[in-house]
Amino acid sequence: MLIFICLCSWSLTGVFGDEVKSLSVMEGDSVTLTPNDADIMGENLIMWTFGHNSLIAKINRKDSKRQFFDERFRDRLKLDQTGSLTITNTRITDSGLYQVLCTSKDTPVSIFNITVYAHLPVPVISNSSSSGPASKCVFLCSVVNVSDVTLSWYRGNSLLSSMSVSDLSRSLSLHLECLDDSYSCVVNNPISNQTQHLNTEYCEPCSVQTRDREITYTDPTFYKIHKSSATEQDNVVYAGVSRR
Repeated sequence: MLIFICLCSWSLTGVFGDEVKSLSVMEGDSVTLTPNDADIMGENLIMWTFGHNSLIAKINRKDSKRQFFDERFRDRLKLDQTGSLTITNTRITDSGLYQVLCTSKDTPVSIFNITVYAHLPVPVISNSSSSGPASKCVFLCSVVNVSDVTLSWYRGNSLLSSMSVSDLSRSLSLHLECLDDSYSCVVNNPISNQTQHLNTEYCEPCSVQTRDREITYTDPTFYKIHKSSATEQDNVVYAGVSRR
């Protein structure tokens, strides 16, 4: 899908009425889920489930025997004597609910909600101009293959406008009046961001030679250019800066 324009934790009440600890992590990083000592005190068998109660790991603390069950987490789970579960090399598909179960209790003793975020691409600012009597200079900021993000235009440190990835029906156009200021486009999710700056020399009256030029200054580590076909245009969302 084409869209134009340290770890965080908190607690909430979950679907089971128990306290749910929410954690956010960047894709590829590790995250450790640690149940409260008081909840598992005196417990020998500790089990971890993921999603719809799928057993992924368990440990018998009496003999330190560990078992891992889910191929989705193959060679990526670590379970220590305290009952803490570490997920290494996290993937987007690891997002979801993790529960700690003990044989002496009927309900989960701990619940964690994990959200794994993908690395963000560097935004690309392009000059997409029109010609003729009603010519205008339009700058578009774009990012590709993203979800759960916000794309924003800034003038200096002041927010001009923003849109989220869910706003697929919105089209933004901002009039650029002061060419001496610095403008930037920022894409962010709850734990990271990427910024692209607008070179104001492209704010001069547009000509055929300057149309559709791409400006990229930030290291495009995660950026890929995707040439959309005509059938993909229905999924295009624009967040523009324009000078009439």
